Amino acid sequence: MNVSHASVHPVEDPPATEVDNLPRVRMDDMEGMPGTLLGLALRFFQFLFAAAALCVMATTSDFPSVTAFCYLVAATGLQSLWSLALAMVDVYAIMVKRSLQNRRLVSLFAIGDGVTSTLTFAAACASAGITVLIDNDLNSCAQNHCVQFETSTALAFISWFAALPSFLFNFWSLASR
Repeated sequence: MNVSHASVHPVEDPPATEVDNLPRVRMDDMEGMPGTLLGLALRFFQFLFAAAALCVMATTSDFPSVTAFCYLVAATGLQSLWSLALAMVDVYAIMVKRSLQNRRLVSLFAIGDGVTSTLTFAAACASAGITVLIDNDLNSCAQNHCVQFETSTALAFISWFAALPSFLFNFWSLASR
């Protein structure tokens, strides 16, 4: 009976090069996802515009008299806190070169982004409707803060435009698993 016998020959490892020392990035880690620089930039702009909309609306003396404006303050406040918290998570992930592609984390990010962006969009739409009513239909901008109302509404829409890509990236990442 002729049977071949396996023999083991040791092979040396090739010397390490600079390419081998670079951090490995998975294909799932595309720019705009949590833990990337573009993701951090999106979070920063979400926070910036939501906080600006909140501050502009809160500095007017008569915003509490309109429910839509109170809703805008609440929604942009929530958007600001959510974006700031996730920006800190992104900064940590970037500093330690950690991927945030855990299924539970991505689910949390997608649900949170979906809820906060929907609330911000609804509040901006409601505030825009009231602003148009006050300005165009009632012609009572002389006794109201129409410029501040319009500015705050526009900033809330811009915050929503910055929040929408974050939601879409997270939802896409969750759906592609």
